[in-house]
Amino acid sequence: MKADDVLVQRLNGVLDKADALDLLKGAVARQSITGNEANVVDYLEQRMRDLRLAPERADFLPGRPNVWGERTGEGGGPRLLFIGHTDTVHVRGWAERWAGTEREDPFGGAIVDGEIWGRGTGDLKAGICAGLAALDLLDRAGVRLKGDVAFAFVGDEESGEPGTGVSAGIKDFSRRVKAGEIARPDFAIYVEPTRLSVFPAQMGFFIADVTITGKSAYFGVPEQGVDALKVAHNALSAIWRHSDEIAAQASHDLVGRAFALVTGIDGGGYIAVPGECRFSLIRKLLPGESLDAAVEALEGVIRVAAEGEGISVAIEYPAGRDHGYGGSPAEIEADRAEIALLASVLDQAMPGRGSIEGAPYWSESPFLINEIDCPTVYCAPGDITNCHTLEERVNIDEYLAGIVAFAAFIAGYCGVASP
Repeated sequence: MKADDVLVQRLNGVLDKADALDLLKGAVARQSITGNEANVVDYLEQRMRDLRLAPERADFLPGRPNVWGERTGEGGGPRLLFIGHTDTVHVRGWAERWAGTEREDPFGGAIVDGEIWGRGTGDLKAGICAGLAALDLLDRAGVRLKGDVAFAFVGDEESGEPGTGVSAGIKDFSRRVKAGEIARPDFAIYVEPTRLSVFPAQMGFFIADVTITGKSAYFGVPEQGVDALKVAHNALSAIWRHSDEIAAQASHDLVGRAFALVTGIDGGGYIAVPGECRFSLIRKLLPGESLDAAVEALEGVIRVAAEGEGISVAIEYPAGRDHGYGGSPAEIEADRAEIALLASVLDQAMPGRGSIEGAPYWSESPFLINEIDCPTVYCAPGDITNCHTLEERVNIDEYLAGIVAFAAFIAGYCGVASP
């Protein structure tokens, strides 16, 4: 596989920037906070129909659809998938933060200083629209493909809304692939925001909610109680030591080091021996680490530190994804030809982009890599550091460069059937 400099120049020459921006603004205008994915799926389904992708849709949960489709090539090339989630996080506080400015409407797609603002711009509607616009760009350039180009847009990736955020959408999609209802892709780009870098590896995680229960008692007779807060202090100290130990054990070239981070604590009462203390933590895993083993090790640390008469410990894992405890780490070989090609066209489309990095977040590539045996990377315009915030936005030049790069990658990966 080799990047075609002439093709990148040609694609830049026929790109309709206004049309591409309208596509993204239209997607952002469709509020799709987790649970309301149908609102943007309706929009994407029509755009997919316009691109002759023969879209199909089905509910993964009542009233919450996935949509997928494909353009069959002329034969002799591999099958490429662009995939991303349709849901976004909430917009609480957005209108108040930007009251009286052009950014007040979180679904308005305001353009300020060369950036498009709004909930879902980066996470991850810019990636979805860049993929669709890339196929349209190849059509405008008269490029016919040997291989197939498929798209799948799934819901329920984001967490934060009650009863949602367990990857129900991609679970349904991967089940259909394994059952033969949807053809298995040979390579996939999951369009999480990367600022046009390529992420072939990602961290894993689990969240643990720990409740330590002792016995409350009046402060004047503390000997009649069992201090849960004091025991929690011992457990927290042990967790932080455990975090230092696992961080020192290994480092991954792209993902960094593992750790356990305590994210919240609540305990005690009014002038009394604290009878209960609750805290939460998140554990980062490196590719190759076992979720089961990591959970077992951390539970052992907590229970040993909290051991004592009159103390009970309960641990819950509320964020199961592809695994009951959480989300598995995942990676593919960083020296694959597909990755080199993608990095090359990204650098051509926007010099300085296309670096090979690791995802500092968890998303749904393990379903593709581990469950349907499809090599997958994250790549898209957008900056993860402003996603989920009241400043979510995407640089327009980066979005347009992503369209050109994706189009050149499609051509290079799937093969061109005509000049």
